[in-house]
Amino acid sequence: MSSDSTRHDIPFAVDALQVYLRERIEGMQGTLRISRFKGGQSNPTFLIESPTHRYVLRSKPGPVADLLPSAHAIEREYRVQSALAGSEVPVARMFCLCEDETVIGRAFYVMEHVDGRVLWDQALPESSKTERAAIYDDFNRVISALHKIDPDAIGIGDYGKHGDYLARQIRRWSKQFAASQTIPIAAMDRLIEWLPAHLPAEDERVAIVHGDCRLDNLIFHPTEPRILAVIDWELSTLGSAQADFAYHMMSRHIPRGTMRGLGGVDLEELGIPDEASYVADYERRSGRKVSGDWNFYLAYNLFRLAAICQGIAKRVETGTASNARAAEHGAMAAPLADLGWQFALKAGAEG
Repeated sequence: MSSDSTRHDIPFAVDALQVYLRERIEGMQGTLRISRFKGGQSNPTFLIESPTHRYVLRSKPGPVADLLPSAHAIEREYRVQSALAGSEVPVARMFCLCEDETVIGRAFYVMEHVDGRVLWDQALPESSKTERAAIYDDFNRVISALHKIDPDAIGIGDYGKHGDYLARQIRRWSKQFAASQTIPIAAMDRLIEWLPAHLPAEDERVAIVHGDCRLDNLIFHPTEPRILAVIDWELSTLGSAQADFAYHMMSRHIPRGTMRGLGGVDLEELGIPDEASYVADYERRSGRKVSGDWNFYLAYNLFRLAAICQGIAKRVETGTASNARAAEHGAMAAPLADLGWQFALKAGAEG
């Protein structure tokens, strides 16, 4: 992520924030410089620089009354990252969570600033063939490590409901889509009807689900193909490891030029592992078996991503979008739903 130091882009009282943080973070001294990161569609993210340290603040995007139910859950981000500290899943250090909206007008948390690279283009055009292979291998290592962790063992066994994950998620995103719909999308209507009627059997072992595990939600070492932190845990919960893994793999099926997809790209030429070998590595590392309902999981995740994009489109309409490219992302709801329906048809044909 890059940051923009334009002062007028800071939608809260900096002086009040300074007072609050000085009381809670040891060594927080001097005048703070605050700038907004570019990127991110949901929770606005800010760089905080003191004379001696750098921090990151994540906040809800605006007044609670303007937000969709269960969206922008920064308190959940804070909890899961705190719980994962010291595990094989690298996360930033958490400093404080403020749920009192009277402090700066919105809930927020502050974590350490991890100095590294965010890789936006999944084709990794600036990397060598060898480095691309190593980057994706470390990504595979980290998501496998996440899905191996027992939530009870790190104190978050109550982080989400157990069982019926897919059914609950489909209901949730169907409601979110309905609450944010701005235009008719026929493919979404079909998916909302089809998905609940074709639920596969789920692994009984609950997993920690990141919910948005893609390349640009990782911070890599400045020079090495090594992940230093997994970020943006807003959609995390407990649930299906396979659904989370399929979302992680979904970009390979989204056409190049759409949502940074890799569909149609010669992966072998780039050095990016093909789907079969990548799945095999995940199964070996995670101890989980990827079932044969792959097309269902792709259809489900494209439906879910379309609903997320529709939420962005609604925020554009209401003026609460937190990113300059929000309109572009919001417009992707219909094409993603269309692609999801194609995978639903494939799943139906296999069934």
